[in-house]
Amino acid sequence: MLKVGIVGCGTIGTILSRAITEHPTDIELVSVFDRHIGYSEKLTSTLACTPAIEDVPQMAEHVDIIVECASISAVPEVARTSLINGCSVMIMSVGALSNTHLKNELINLAEKNNAKIHIPSGAIIGIDGIKSAKIAGINKITLRTKKHPGSLKGASYTKEKGINLDAINKETMIFKGTAREATDAFPANINVATTLALASGIENFNVEIYANPELRRNVHEITVEGGFGKFEVLVENVASPANPKTSYLAALSAITTLEQMTNPIQIGT
Repeated sequence: MLKVGIVGCGTIGTILSRAITEHPTDIELVSVFDRHIGYSEKLTSTLACTPAIEDVPQMAEHVDIIVECASISAVPEVARTSLINGCSVMIMSVGALSNTHLKNELINLAEKNNAKIHIPSGAIIGIDGIKSAKIAGINKITLRTKKHPGSLKGASYTKEKGINLDAINKETMIFKGTAREATDAFPANINVATTLALASGIENFNVEIYANPELRRNVHEITVEGGFGKFEVLVENVASPANPKTSYLAALSAITTLEQMTNPIQIGT
């Protein structure tokens, strides 16, 4: 039985908690935590079972893996505490790992304490192909992300650049830069750039972000070229009804990652 703790009781944390408790599997939800205690209490009151409400240090003593579903700012504490205690961690706010120093620190802690860092594929597909293509050498990656202006609100980048998202009435490119720059500019919206960078080993690939008021789905267009050949991926994600900044597929990828850890058959790279 895989014992799981969840940190962050928002959109993804709620979907994941319900998936674990409502469908009998070899996964047990032991505890949850949110810095807003009311969120934790509200979530546990709606579940088929009643997990404990524990802070991260307590949780790390009782579970096999902690799933971070909180925010980029929560990743350092959650991941460090988990790994120091020999507890594996799944990071949903993967944009935090665009910080090379933090990434290397966490890798060292995982190795030292015989734990693992799990990064789900999130809101995109094709990660298995990129990992395989990396062996032959990747020459070029391009990511184009297109979202409704409403889901891009709140980013400091738009304020700094004087971009009025409410005034956009047609598809408009509002950002062009590297994967790391994209994550810094839109920390709540572009986790996919960091996931691609980690899978490919390339951090300076081109990222373009578009605001399109006609879109009802989050769109990611990925092109990869290298010694293996070329492939293109188009993903049109349904946004979570509870949070337009979160793609439903991202939550589903977290569920699948946990299931894969308990499955005797491993499919894909």
